[in-house]
Amino acid sequence: MPKTPEDTSSDSWHRFFAAQANNEAWTLAEVSHSRVNALALLNAAHASAWHWQAVGNVLNQQRAIMLLAQAHAVAGFGSSALLYANEMRAYFLSEPSTPDWELAFAHAIHANAAHAAGELAQHESSYASAESAIRTLADENDRVMVMRTFEHVPRP
Repeated sequence: MPKTPEDTSSDSWHRFFAAQANNEAWTLAEVSHSRVNALALLNAAHASAWHWQAVGNVLNQQRAIMLLAQAHAVAGFGSSALLYANEMRAYFLSEPSTPDWELAFAHAIHANAAHAAGELAQHESSYASAESAIRTLADENDRVMVMRTFEHVPRP
């Protein structure tokens, strides 16, 4: 658990709660979809996004949108999941500094959102892109981290 801010700055507290909610949401998002508490996941993801909107940079905000895409997909809200997923994937694919593990996440979560939305062609394409991106990850810790999410994405 991150240390609570010692000052009374609203920005410090926004960052604290953004990180807390983000960590809680990712923990929930990595649980088997059949066992996840969807309401808790959605609440945490939206709380994190709200706080990052107040104090985060573009990268923080896009990562929050990635989490929203995953949360909405897991909760079965395919249309909103795909809207979020399209936005974050466009950002991460166009940003030259995006690390390989984050590209793999973007594809995996887009595949999950497309599946939830019933967009089978997009699901199949993003799933294949995720598999390819995961295969190229050099760092084993990155691969394990991405696989905790990808293993719950339905196969085409």
